[in-house]
Amino acid sequence: MTINYSEKIPNNVNLANDRTLQRALEHWQPHFLQWWHEMGPTDFEKAEVYLRTATSVDAKGWATYGAVHMPEYRWGIFLADAVPERKIGFGDAMGQSVWQQVPGEYRSTLRRLIVTQGDTEPASVEQQRLLGHTCPSLYDLRNLFQVNVEEGRHLWAMVYLLHAYFGRDGREEAEELLARHSGDSDKPRILITFNEPISDWLSFYCFTYFTDRDGKYQLKSLAESSFDPLSRSCRFMLTEEAHHMFVGETGIGRVVKRTLEVMKELGTDDPARIRAHGAVDLPLLQKYLNFWCSSSVDLFGSEISSNSAANFANGLKGRPDEEQYEDHVLRGATLRMESPDGKGGIRTEDVPMLNALNEVMRESYLKDCEIGLKRWNRAIERAGQGFRLTLPSPHFRRSIGAWAGLPVTPQGKLISRAEYDKRLPDWVPSESDRAFVRSLMQKVAEPGKMAAWVAPPERGINNLPVDYEYVHLA
Repeated sequence: MTINYSEKIPNNVNLANDRTLQRALEHWQPHFLQWWHEMGPTDFEKAEVYLRTATSVDAKGWATYGAVHMPEYRWGIFLADAVPERKIGFGDAMGQSVWQQVPGEYRSTLRRLIVTQGDTEPASVEQQRLLGHTCPSLYDLRNLFQVNVEEGRHLWAMVYLLHAYFGRDGREEAEELLARHSGDSDKPRILITFNEPISDWLSFYCFTYFTDRDGKYQLKSLAESSFDPLSRSCRFMLTEEAHHMFVGETGIGRVVKRTLEVMKELGTDDPARIRAHGAVDLPLLQKYLNFWCSSSVDLFGSEISSNSAANFANGLKGRPDEEQYEDHVLRGATLRMESPDGKGGIRTEDVPMLNALNEVMRESYLKDCEIGLKRWNRAIERAGQGFRLTLPSPHFRRSIGAWAGLPVTPQGKLISRAEYDKRLPDWVPSESDRAFVRSLMQKVAEPGKMAAWVAPPERGINNLPVDYEYVHLA
């Protein structure tokens, strides 16, 4: 489905034939642009950025590349092609036709799901708005801006659904998506992780690896929804989301590569000497992985959840890649799960699968996260080093669910509160760690040049050389 770029709001939802909806979205558009001006990438509105813009929803050739001023980027509304005669694929109504309108009994729940997803998109732009000033290369700066504009488009995707299917309530929610701000003490973003500051590029790489991967799993779950417009919106958003995780995985891989080069050059694995040489030692990288992974696993919610059970049974939100499973109703299924016993120990119990779907998704997510670690660890092993990067236990540093606030080590062991408080700076970045990483954040804006703490990428963007001028700074 080709997208009409002559429209004020590029779209493939036939907006021109729905004048009421078109006017409502055209009313929202300047508010969005004002938000981008105030809360988007700071001081780069005049820069020409080599960006990817969606021109079709055909996966074989869906985008074009070219130099764009970010405020002129053509954000729009794009739904994946409809699946003919699509049926509900899970829950109690499995096999019935999917919905083209919102059933009244699920109106408030669907709206909450869409608003929560929509709130994450502008939040990450706000978290990353100052990073351009300390970019390690023009290649990285361009990737940051590509992530930012696509998060902006994902906001448009959710706002379209709110305007098109939820009436006045939806319009008010769309306004609120621009009124909340990441880290704002009065009107913060809905989810805690999206209020965490991202003040350095190591955090950005970890965020795009871990937190955008959570986004992938949430979008995959919503792509299974019986509400077909939501499913189609999320299916196309997943096409764009893949790049965000690529930025994270290759970014961390480049940090590992550069650190290994320094270790070989100095003939040591001493963190102090590696830091003195201007590189990120592997134990410090492990702390960042612990912080952002533990922050991101909270986004899946409590281990036992009646909401996730109801959302699945009612057909609102499925499991990622639902077709991989044999049982799509889950009325008799159980999941064996660990939980604290309240006495300083851990018990194992069988929980109804419907109530444990958050944990099912969290387990799938962590397996996916392991893929990058295996790659990075192979590089470390090939370099002859004994250190290995690991994922923390899903019970470590939790702020929601059965493990919330409990003193659990990254290895998953319950310990005393006093020992936990003493050792926490060994597991997540301390203020001095963060200060050191910030000291590395020196802007490098000459084509082909890289900051000293990160290796060059293996290849450029869209078959261009690494030393291409991906961002022309005004």
